[in-house]
Amino acid sequence: MRKYILLLIALVSFSGFSQMIPDVKWTTSVEKLSDTEYNLVSKATIPSGFHLYSQTVPEGGPIPTTFTYDDEGGTIKLIGNTSEEEGHTVDDAVFEMKIKYFENSTVFKQKVEVSEGLAQVNAFVEFMICNDTQCSPPTEVDLVFKLSEKDKASTASVSATVDKSSGAKKSKASKRGLWAIFFIAFFSGFAALLTPCVFPMIPMTVSFFTKQSKNKAAGIRNAIIYGISIIVIYVFLGVLVSLMFGPDALNALSTNVWFNIAFFLLLLIFAVSFLGAFEIMLPNSWANKVDRQADRGGLIGIFFMALALAIVSFSCTGPIVGTLLVEAAAGGSQVGPIIGMLGFSLAIALPFAFFAAFPGWLNSLPKSGGWLNTVKVVLGFLELALAFKFLSNADLVLQAHFLEREVFIAIWIAIFGALAFYLFGKIQLPHDSPVTYISVGRLSLGLLVLSFTIYMIPGLWGAPLNLISAFPPPQHYSESPYGVGGAVAKGHEGVPEGAHLMPPHNILAFNDYDKGLAYAKKVGKPVMIDFTGHACVNCRKMEMNVWVKPKVLDILKNDVVLISLYVDDKRKLKDEEVVESQLKPGKKLKYIGQKWSELQTIKYKTNSQPFYVLMDHNEENLIDPVAYTPDVDEYYDWLKKGTNNFKK
Repeated sequence: MRKYILLLIALVSFSGFSQMIPDVKWTTSVEKLSDTEYNLVSKATIPSGFHLYSQTVPEGGPIPTTFTYDDEGGTIKLIGNTSEEEGHTVDDAVFEMKIKYFENSTVFKQKVEVSEGLAQVNAFVEFMICNDTQCSPPTEVDLVFKLSEKDKASTASVSATVDKSSGAKKSKASKRGLWAIFFIAFFSGFAALLTPCVFPMIPMTVSFFTKQSKNKAAGIRNAIIYGISIIVIYVFLGVLVSLMFGPDALNALSTNVWFNIAFFLLLLIFAVSFLGAFEIMLPNSWANKVDRQADRGGLIGIFFMALALAIVSFSCTGPIVGTLLVEAAAGGSQVGPIIGMLGFSLAIALPFAFFAAFPGWLNSLPKSGGWLNTVKVVLGFLELALAFKFLSNADLVLQAHFLEREVFIAIWIAIFGALAFYLFGKIQLPHDSPVTYISVGRLSLGLLVLSFTIYMIPGLWGAPLNLISAFPPPQHYSESPYGVGGAVAKGHEGVPEGAHLMPPHNILAFNDYDKGLAYAKKVGKPVMIDFTGHACVNCRKMEMNVWVKPKVLDILKNDVVLISLYVDDKRKLKDEEVVESQLKPGKKLKYIGQKWSELQTIKYKTNSQPFYVLMDHNEENLIDPVAYTPDVDEYYDWLKKGTNNFKK
């Protein structure tokens, strides 16, 4: 059992993640030196954990912070260079060189001489921010310096943020991602609450607090402390994962074959346990020691009672917590596991405090019985379905074609079909009570699962299955990529060397940068680089939900040359193509994916996928690159603006 627990901790601890990059906030002010001389002051407020680079950096380093001032037709004269604070000079982990940068906040000043009567000075700043593992794309922000006293009185500090930069998009995506993590974890906590290990503890624990307390108020207070203790215990686990492992670990490990196989096996164990083959339990000695501490009374005793609940209920909550930690880490930022554990523990803790405040409502709770085991079995089926997603990731990275799209969908149809039969009482498992009738709730859930199962069946013949587009392998990773009986649609008279028609959309695509660029020059079209990955969930969502829309698809097929570069391609480079890494001297780039990943990191200062670039034949950006953009209209506008810029 100890070996199993260590395996769980080891796998969960690999849950690093790609952090979404927040914004820098710029504020401006003016220091008047004389009637015609001013100091233009720009203050940068830098997100926690990130740093802003100096105006001077070594060659081959990051984008320096650069200020450009509008001379307003010769009415402004710059006196000297823009000054900056002392900052820090360190060995930068990303660029592996000594670089000066600033943390938290910093101030830049530019002395200017202006013509009398000038009301304001306009400028813009270009910059990038990084942490130890990743960087924002180069970003520009407009700055306005008010010179007149009237304007300064009303605008002592002008906030300038990027409305449409990729940095802003990432920040919004990060917030959405964290909220999604919270609610998924919260509802998972309620699911865990309805398992045989946790549900019976509610009336027992609340009754204990109300009987042992001197008055009702004391009972409520103790139950609330008990609930808070539950939250502290689970959130501590999330904090531990966040602090011990770097923010980009999962970005690498999510494409690691052995990690995905190991997690597939782990979820398989969880699923079989939930289905009733055996129970996963922590050593009884742990629970006994904690119980003895709980007898001490007071706040310490209440805390250890909460810890005892966590240990005793591990056989039901452990699989859910373990899965949540990894999924939360993959879903957003370094605080993902903390947010996930907060949501999960809040759902567990709320009923104890609630029923302590209204103990009479305990009578309204359904009695413990066979329905609790039904909840546990349903969770087991869901764990089993999720397990095959990790096995699919490993197969995609290896390009082994063992678990192609049709096979994956067939497995899910079998799993959810069996779940539907179980809910209808046609299948019974070891710990089930005899089913004499089916409740309305169980029948409704069974019909819902059966409908979902039937919905997936056309996917065996090439249907897109948009509801689950992020889970199965992509359409082209299939025995029949164009659908059963389908044929390659016309649209290109001949497929050029090095290209293919990406099914099922028939988009002409290259997987080699040089060949794609050469073809774009030949046909006179702009290039769209798609930094993607075989195991990238959001990449598949974009391809299946956004690229299929007619107005987007028309541009991708007719107006651009698509170059899809898979950063997790584990195929080996030819001997003559193996080169030394520019980011890590002494390390050889042996795999195709390493080559494209380094290209993205060096040229665009980011390593997250998907990442889309529109560029001309001189390899200059036509528009700022974008990342995951699920809004069809927004993505279409980006494509349209970029292609129009090329025509100009």
